[in-house]
Amino acid sequence: MNNVKTVYKKSEGLTDKYMTYCPGCTHGVIHKIVAEVLVELDVLDRTIGISSVGCSVLNYDFFNCDMQQAAHGRAPAVATGIKRVRPNSIIFTYQGDGDLASIGIAEAIHAAHRGENITIVFVNNAIYGMTGGQMAPTTLIGQKTTTSPNGRDAKTQGLPLRIAEMMATIPGATYIERVSVHNPQHVRKAKKALMKAFTIQKENKGFTLIEFISTCPVNWGMTPKDAVDWAVDNMIPYYPLGVFKDATVGEEK
Repeated sequence: MNNVKTVYKKSEGLTDKYMTYCPGCTHGVIHKIVAEVLVELDVLDRTIGISSVGCSVLNYDFFNCDMQQAAHGRAPAVATGIKRVRPNSIIFTYQGDGDLASIGIAEAIHAAHRGENITIVFVNNAIYGMTGGQMAPTTLIGQKTTTSPNGRDAKTQGLPLRIAEMMATIPGATYIERVSVHNPQHVRKAKKALMKAFTIQKENKGFTLIEFISTCPVNWGMTPKDAVDWAVDNMIPYYPLGVFKDATVGEEK
């Protein structure tokens, strides 16, 4: 047994508590890379995360750093307050599309306009997950939910919000990127994006937001594999991956 070599172990950025997300949900993958980045940047001991309301509401049990619960949609406002009284701390919010893109859209937009030196981790699975699968601001046209059983209709319910594109138009935003975790290659790219976002915050260079295309197999009524395929075939064409704003381009390395 003494010759056994450990090739992988759970990140120290996560607690030992078992995650309670549904099978196939990619929240767990996103948690993993957030935790790894915080450890690799050596900022875990001065990081404070803000838990939103939604499926990720219990993430304070999973991240091995100080956490603060916020009311529905108010995570960027709470993050702003904490960052202003603890400017040397690394502050991130972890929010779903219902939390950020609906009830919390004002807080997110104004935090970006103020150029708050915080990082938003935005998880977009195009549906309200925790409360029963209702239509979200990011639900796709034609997508069926419990409140759009015939599919979302643009004429009556509007077009899905593209948060990354919208945030990229805000002068106070420093770095905005949309990523996915549907395969190992994209998990690595997502981690690189998060690394850059937290590094920007660490260097006091302003507001960053990383949007993740995620899955919700249970509320989509699919197997985990089919959900990943559906996200690739349907979500990514409407929500293209990539960097939408990088105000650090041209800076000295």
